[in-house]
Amino acid sequence: MNESQAQKFDVLIVGAGAAGLMCAIEAGKHGCRVALLDHAERPGKKILISGGGRCNFTNRHTRPENFLSANPHFAKSALARYTPSDFLALVERHGIAWHEKHLGQLFCDRSASDVVQMLLRECAEAGVRIFCSTEIETVSRDDAFHLRTSRGEFHAPALVIATGGLSIPKMGATGFGYEVARQFGLKIVEPRPALVPLVFSSADQARWCDLAGVSTEVVAAIGRQRFTEKMLVTHRGLSGPAVLQISSYWREGEAIEFDLAPKMDATAELRAPQARRESAALRTSLRTILPHRLADRWMEVYSPSGWSTAALAEWEKRLHRWNVVPETTEGYAKAEVTAGGVDTGELSAKTMESRVPGLFFIGEVVDVTGHLGGFNFQWAWASGAAAGRSIAATAPLPA
Repeated sequence: MNESQAQKFDVLIVGAGAAGLMCAIEAGKHGCRVALLDHAERPGKKILISGGGRCNFTNRHTRPENFLSANPHFAKSALARYTPSDFLALVERHGIAWHEKHLGQLFCDRSASDVVQMLLRECAEAGVRIFCSTEIETVSRDDAFHLRTSRGEFHAPALVIATGGLSIPKMGATGFGYEVARQFGLKIVEPRPALVPLVFSSADQARWCDLAGVSTEVVAAIGRQRFTEKMLVTHRGLSGPAVLQISSYWREGEAIEFDLAPKMDATAELRAPQARRESAALRTSLRTILPHRLADRWMEVYSPSGWSTAALAEWEKRLHRWNVVPETTEGYAKAEVTAGGVDTGELSAKTMESRVPGLFFIGEVVDVTGHLGGFNFQWAWASGAAAGRSIAATAPLPA
């Protein structure tokens, strides 16, 4: 297709997920001609499955400390300029009923589709043109960006990559965003699965995995990172919020320390004067702290070396410092997000523009990964808004 037949816009956005939709809205409502392209048959597919189908769309307590990145300061600017209150105001303006769960997590009362429909209405009002089922064949640049696609050619002076990471490939996740970054000479922080269940070694699977379905509150820790939430035993290892959270910080070969009895003392009664120091008494005490099946198995695997005060103290210490070295993770198929991505050193924290003029990266494709609980959505909204506003501020006025 020649130049005269190409569709021309002020900005092309590749990826119609949370970040791409927000970027399109912000650029469009400020007068930009926006084309939003996605290979999926409809926008917002990952939004629809989020939060158990109810979309944990943000978290009231969003802070930069809730994000993992090689540059822990990078996310501050965008997060400060588009806050959870800003997105909540949008939700309320569209009359979407919502509720707050523990730790500041906000969910739709009805369905995640309410959020998708809200974003699509905003896009329509802003004049955004959405092209689904569109495969990107080539990306090139001279005085503008040129996309050759399965639906013809698109040209624009600005290109935004909002294609996400490698997580949940069955939903269409690809490495397209990383490929574009490499094509233009930008650095990538090695991607890896994050917010992902962990897989035990074969020995630990034999020891623990017949307890699949057992859950208890723990503190999971690696270094200074600590998460106090539920841990779930699975058929292959460990999951649950505490495990998903700590998985983002775990590297192969590292130990994760679990406190199975936070702020509790399983041997206190046995250490009292005239107490019966025996397995039955210790088991009874442990069953008041842990689910019975887990307590019984713990007693089988880690019985006290003796009944002296020192031996009980050593046993108690293990309960609070259970070191587990996972063999691996469940991989991208079960990872909620991808850690790593486009190196933030290549991007402006204020605008999300790369050192290649006119080329922007937003959302999960960037090396910014949120904790579990709505933080990754807030990064999508904030980074998308930052890029959309920046593009609108520099785009030529419509003729």
